[in-house]
Amino acid sequence: MFSTVIKYGLETVHGLAVTHCSSLSALRSAVDGSDGEFSLAVLDLNLPDAPNCEALDYVISRNIAAIVFTGSFNDRTRETVLSRNVVDCVIKNRPDSISHLISVVDRALTNARTHVLLADSEEASRAELLALLRQQQFNVTEAGSGAEALRLLDTCDDIDMVLCDIALCDMTAYGLLSEIRQRHGEDAVSVVAVAASDDRAHAARFLQSGGTEFIQKPLLVEEFNGRLFQVANIQKRIQALHRIAARDYLTDIYNRRYFFQYGPRMVDQCLRRGGTTSIAILDIDHFKRLNDTYGHEVGDLVLKVVAKRLRALTGDEHLLARLGGEEFGVLFNELDVSAAHDFCETVRLDIAGAKVMADGEELSITISIGLATIEGPETFDNYLHAADQFLYMAKYDGRNRIVSELTLLKAMVS
Repeated sequence: MFSTVIKYGLETVHGLAVTHCSSLSALRSAVDGSDGEFSLAVLDLNLPDAPNCEALDYVISRNIAAIVFTGSFNDRTRETVLSRNVVDCVIKNRPDSISHLISVVDRALTNARTHVLLADSEEASRAELLALLRQQQFNVTEAGSGAEALRLLDTCDDIDMVLCDIALCDMTAYGLLSEIRQRHGEDAVSVVAVAASDDRAHAARFLQSGGTEFIQKPLLVEEFNGRLFQVANIQKRIQALHRIAARDYLTDIYNRRYFFQYGPRMVDQCLRRGGTTSIAILDIDHFKRLNDTYGHEVGDLVLKVVAKRLRALTGDEHLLARLGGEEFGVLFNELDVSAAHDFCETVRLDIAGAKVMADGEELSITISIGLATIEGPETFDNYLHAADQFLYMAKYDGRNRIVSELTLLKAMVS
């Protein structure tokens, strides 16, 4: 009965693929034949052919996160099981046991998708927090100072949460929080502080400064786990909303709003690392004529084709957005003007090779590109304006070409 209800709940509530094993033998067969596809196991301590926790031993040996769901439970058993680094233990004979179990599974899966940057200058404290985070399936990167934490935030795009001690060796949590908010915005990263101080004013001050959560030491493990899960869960929901707001409705690439919101931070990070980069504006040639001749439906199809090819070429490394109409922007991740020009030429040739069918007729597409280099701090509008000026030159010079400082220099030399 438990297996049927749990399987149904996990498949319908979370859309998970669930495999039920009624014995240790079935468990071994399922795992051995899965090629590492299982990330989480919900298991009883006692199975017909495994009365002494052999199933738990096997799951742990295969590096699969475990949630124990059992009726054989007392305080001593709980301590023994939790010492095995399981995610949690849920008792069967409680009225809300199944709903509790499903919420624990949700917590483990959410945590597994959450990247935590742990910043603590004391090794013993950092080791304690690291063990708790990994037990709860968080993906963790460590930093021993505030400066290292900021460097990692600049170089890693997928950090969701920062967990830091109130007093680092080179700055306080308040200073780290201020730098994070200034560089990455108000809600791009959740920031949680822990402190051993009895001064409760720390919590109020940290939260008022824009911190997400504050946890007092000594840690109560259940409270620590619960608070961090809530932070991770809310952060994932915020990120989902941002993804929806950041996409262009037609082409499903980033929109102008996101380009102007994230682009300046990307440039700042590049310049702080001492690098240079480039920005390009791409425009579909004769797009108005195409719309007037074949209609907006064909125009929309052309936009989708171009966006799909641009996304395939830029991948996740560079920032691609539809700026409006038939215009696209690409902010390169640390490509100087020469490398960016080569990239743009690849894009230009790829688009020129694309064919779109309209009313039985094969249409060719070409694009013009303006490319500007970014070497020093200016307003983001200035970078975009420079690329726009080069785009105007490309169109004036006959379209289906790239214009940049590099092409102008080559023209002057020749």
